Amino acid sequence: MAKRYFTGASRREFLVSSGKGALIAGPLFSATWPSQAQAASATQNEPKLQPFDLADVTLHDSPFLHAQNKTEAYLLSLQPDRMLHNFRVNAGLTPKAPVYGGWESEATWADINCHGHTLGHYLSACALAYRSTGKNEYRKRIDYIASELAACQKGANSGLVCAFPDGPALVARHLRGEPITGVPWYTLHKIFAGLRDGALLTDSAMARAVLLRFADWAVVATRPLSDAQFETMLETEHGGMSEVFADLYDMTGNADYKTVAERFAQKAIMKPLAQGHDYLDGLHANTQLPKIIGYHRVWEMTGKPEYRDASLFFWRTVALTRSFATGGHGDNEHFFPMADFADHVFSAKGSETCCQHNMLKLTRGLFQHDPQAAYMDYYERTLYNGILASQDPDSGMATYFQGARPGYMKLYHTPEDSFWCCTGTGMENHVKYRDTIYFHDDDALYVNLFVPSSVEWKGKGATITQVTSFPQSPTTTLRWASKKPFHASLKLRHPHWSDRAIVLVNGVEAARSDMPGTYVELARNWRDGDQVDLQLAMEVSVSSAPAAPDIIAFTYGPLVLAGALGSDGLQPGTDIIVNERKYGEYNNTPFTAPMLAGETDELSSAVRLTERPLEFTIPASDGTALRLIPYHTIAHERYATYWQVGATVT
Repeated sequence: MAKRYFTGASRREFLVSSGKGALIAGPLFSATWPSQAQAASATQNEPKLQPFDLADVTLHDSPFLHAQNKTEAYLLSLQPDRMLHNFRVNAGLTPKAPVYGGWESEATWADINCHGHTLGHYLSACALAYRSTGKNEYRKRIDYIASELAACQKGANSGLVCAFPDGPALVARHLRGEPITGVPWYTLHKIFAGLRDGALLTDSAMARAVLLRFADWAVVATRPLSDAQFETMLETEHGGMSEVFADLYDMTGNADYKTVAERFAQKAIMKPLAQGHDYLDGLHANTQLPKIIGYHRVWEMTGKPEYRDASLFFWRTVALTRSFATGGHGDNEHFFPMADFADHVFSAKGSETCCQHNMLKLTRGLFQHDPQAAYMDYYERTLYNGILASQDPDSGMATYFQGARPGYMKLYHTPEDSFWCCTGTGMENHVKYRDTIYFHDDDALYVNLFVPSSVEWKGKGATITQVTSFPQSPTTTLRWASKKPFHASLKLRHPHWSDRAIVLVNGVEAARSDMPGTYVELARNWRDGDQVDLQLAMEVSVSSAPAAPDIIAFTYGPLVLAGALGSDGLQPGTDIIVNERKYGEYNNTPFTAPMLAGETDELSSAVRLTERPLEFTIPASDGTALRLIPYHTIAHERYATYWQVGATVT
């Protein structure tokens, strides 16, 4: 087993091509969704579907490519030596550049001990960017950072690399069970994950070597802990340590890594979820999500059904019963009782972006084992309204929260003085859009998302190009190029938001579906020049929570429509902020948002499309026209996504 160390193409296939472990990446769903027992009984430890190598998918011009380009510019503007500053200090080496600000060094955030987390996210983002674009600059940066971390390991004579102000002493106290502040394992996980991605996605031998020495340190450091002591340690946020050690086991066959992966899978959280108990109220949301992703990986690794049951129940609970119309969830980073929806929905601190990032990772992993359209319906909704919506289209910076306080605005991190957790996941989000558009098995191509792109299906010797203006138009076209005919199934998602789906092949109707939330399958011999057209239907709908039916959001297909409320009282640039804790305080000038009145189930019929694409209006209660546009396009102005509907005055 020790000979299974990953090198070259075989290791790249692990997460990029084979799909194993590739979690990278109001009621909405139809009655076709299977029960938990049915879904679980249908799965195997090996995924049914594989993603395509990021290098085999090309993004064409769209808001997604624009977002990728903005993030690439940000990645290349950052200086690795500044992120390495505290790592070198802790290894007794002289820093080569001054440290960055925000979470990386400022006293305001010293208590959370997240120093160094940015370097890990940065490694992951550069690995994803390299794999997506082939630009060698990203690989050079990964190799440089890994070589510097190797120097830190040598200087400290330890596999541990960290940037905490107290250095390894913080970790040592945590391992001894002494009181600490902060989240050391959460932070270390980001570095583990970044090195893993550098090794797997860029085949960096240096990243691989540093990662394995780091992992071996963790094996030795945690080995003396009893199971009870380990569980006590896991009461402190620890990120995706279970996931990354499951990946390490899969990559190497080292049984020690398998043991550590399962020990990091917190039983106190897993057992109630596996039994179908929703006790999430009051829990810190993004503390739980990486654990759940880890449970799924441990299930893949061990086959123990309780881990699968826990991850599936969690997803169903959060995606189907605890999510806002945007796909986000939570208030001030915590789950709240849905019976109290009205008390939380209008918070400025709703929908932490990291939570949406991790929900999509979990969704993607579950989908690979059980390719139900409902997973991709949720994925699409959150991708547009959570991830794409999180980036400032001008600066490329990202949000922390995306709350629904009427008349508030999106706030974004600074380039060099914030470095929040959502800065880190934001680096990753926008350079991996191509990872879920398509999946495949030996004989079928799944088209999950309607994004201008092309995919090279090497197993069939074909290239499929998707041409679409979606969501401006509810249609997409697939064009086939291949040197010789081949037989395969094409599976096109019929989204839950469209009451019908019509499929044309070479201009002739080939299939029609009246079952939203399924895949339309075409099995045939495909030839060079074949063209498939998918025609869907989008309409304005109303979304509300059962506990607050008079608080509504408008949707159009997968898009949440936001009231565009202008920028009165806001100065340019004041939406770029340093301190995420002050959401709700920044730009908190008095503002009265428009009101809506009427019967909630009839208001969607009052929404009118204007002459501009994806622009709508609805009469406010005072008779003025309220402009509605897709939430993901809102930037630099006030907005509202939820509306407290009053009674009609007669």
